Order: sequence, then C-alpha cells, then structure tokens
Amino acid sequence: MTDNPWARWPSREALGREGASRPRRMLGWSVRALVIGMLLWGAYNSTRVHGWAVAGAVAGVLATAVAAWAFWRATLAHRLLPSIALIAVLVGIAVAGQAASFTTVSLVIWCGCAIAALERLPLAAAVPVTSVSLAAYAAMNNDVWLTTAVTTAGLALAGYTLRLDAEARGHAQRLLVQERAARAAEAESAALAERARIAREIHDVLAHSLSAQLVHLEAARLLIERGADREQILDRVVAARGMARDGLDETRQALSALRGELTPLEDFLAELVGTTTGAEVTITGERKPLPVEASQAVRRVAQEALTNVRKHAPGAKVRLLLDYGEQQVTLDVRDSGGPPGELTASGAGYGLLGMRERAELLGGSLAAGPDEEGFVVTLKVPV
Repeated sequence: MTDNPWARWPSREALGREGASRPRRMLGWSVRALVIGMLLWGAYNSTRVHGWAVAGAVAGVLATAVAAWAFWRATLAHRLLPSIALIAVLVGIAVAGQAASFTTVSLVIWCGCAIAALERLPLAAAVPVTSVSLAAYAAMNNDVWLTTAVTTAGLALAGYTLRLDAEARGHAQRLLVQERAARAAEAESAALAERARIAREIHDVLAHSLSAQLVHLEAARLLIERGADREQILDRVVAARGMARDGLDETRQALSALRGELTPLEDFLAELVGTTTGAEVTITGERKPLPVEASQAVRRVAQEALTNVRKHAPGAKVRLLLDYGEQQVTLDVRDSGGPPGELTASGAGYGLLGMRERAELLGGSLAAGPDEEGFVVTLKVPV
C-alpha cells in the first residue's frame, strides 16, 4: 500500500463487510432499500412519463443497482480504472434521467455517487468525481441556493465521515486479527513450554533412578568379576531393586507434580536423606510455599547431588541445608569427601549440566566444586 494519502485506497477490511456488527449490516441494507425505493418512486411518479417509458425508467433504476454493485466489487478489489468507469456509468445514467425529466432519480444518483466516491476511492480520484456529482446536484436542484449549499456541504462531509468510519473499523479488524494471531502464538508457545517441562521432569526422574540403579548393578558386576561371595552380590542386587522401586515412586511423584499435587518440600528432603546413610538435613528461614518449578528444581538437585555422592564418594557424610530467604531459596549439599568409589568413572557427566540448566531456566544459579573437605553443590532459585 502506498504512503501517498491521495493515492492510497481505503483498506480492504474497511471496504468489506467482515467485522461489521449485525445492527450495522441491517442499517446498511435498510439504507440501500430506501435508496432503491426512492429511485423507483421517482421514476413511477413522474408526471411527464407514461406507459413503456415508465418501464424503461424502472429498467434504468435496476441497471443503476447493478452498476452500483459492480462498483462496490471493483473498489473492494482496489481496481481503479473499472471503478472510475462504473461510477462514470452511474453519473451518465443520472444525466440521461435528468434529460428524460426523472429529476428525483438523477438527484439521488448524484448524491450517492458523491458519497460513495469519497468513501471508497482514493482521494485523488474521489475529489473530482464528488465535485462533478455535487455540481450536477446543485445545478439541477430547485431549492434556494442556501439550502442547496448546505446540502452539498453536508453530503461531502457525510462521505468523508463514512470514509473515516470505515478506516477505523478496518483498523480495528486488523488489530483483532493480529490479536488472535498473537494469542494463537502465545498458546502454542505455552504448549511447547509445557511439553518441555514435562520432558525435563521425565528425564530427571529417569536419569536419577536409572543412574542410581547403575551404581549398584555396576558394583555387583565388579564383585562378580572379583569372585566376591554371594551375600555381597545379593546386597547390591537388592539395593538396585530398591532403587527401581524408588524410581517408580518418583515417577508417581513427578506425575503428581505435573498435576500440582506436590508433597511438602521439607517432608521430601527428610525422606530422601532417610534412605541415604550418613545424610542429614537442616532447614532455616521462614518456611513458605514455593512455585512448582522452584520446588521441583530443589528436589531434583538434591536427588542428583546424593546420587553423585554415592557414586564418587561412597560412605561420605552428607549435609543438606535448605534456607528460605526473602527473595530466594538456597539448597546447599556438602559431603565430607573420601576415597573415590569404584564407579567414579561411570556416567556421562550430564548430571551437573542438567541441574545448572534447570536453575538457569528459573533465573537462578548453580555452583558446584570441591571445598576444604569434599564436594559442595549450591542451588539458588528466586521465589
């Protein structure tokens, strides 16, 4: 669409009926019916025309209606030359009607052409058409000059007002379409984010459960290779079975979390350290309910950190500290260190990476590294 206001067409949304309310459409059809009725009445009640001439006048009125409809379609398609040709046909019909003494019909057609041109054509074409139509109306109208002048000015103002109203309606229609598209994109983005969240939950549950089972099964394999006694091997297998059972419980918890049915975080951490030898948990600060994502991040980091301790420093003592601050919640997991376990080299090393990604998605941070005694993992999540 050109930036020149004189050559710019009214938008297709403004020229079309889409988005128009039912009362507005009913009003439009009523006005059209009234105009056609006035044309037919003016043709039928002419005192100088009788018989077949009246039938010809009625046919002319119907031709006017067809030309007006074609003009509406041409302007809707932004076709300038056909639009000007059709409105010229309408003006010609009015001139012929005036020559045949159908003054009322001609005046109505000239008024309609003036208003329609201002409403639907580019201003560069609308102004000349409107000027010619209103000049013909003023010349053929029998009212006093002041009434004719006021009527002519009112018709021009009415046409331009209809143009502005149509543009406003078209602009509102475009905004509505954009808003619907934005809502659809927002809904799609929300659906993708929810899918990503579900994928993270499933991944974290399986990664924790399967890696814990791998610790015990790998230990059982090493014991078998070294010819250990049956009891030692059985202990590892039973431990792996227990981890599998715990994995099922965690899966159920993850599904509950997705439904918003989380157990209290403090209870979860207490149960978690209860299954780990030499682990204890301390909670400080004023306890408060956490968002689901923040609560899940704390749970997964605690699980992954304890799994890493069992893998890399078996037998080490672990201290979990959960601190509720005003702006964030902090989880600190420290182990006392010890000799490397037999499974230190196992795993792909994605545990810390996954924990850090989870924290960063929430606007938090995760730090992990050795300290004076052993290894420390610190999670900070804003709440």
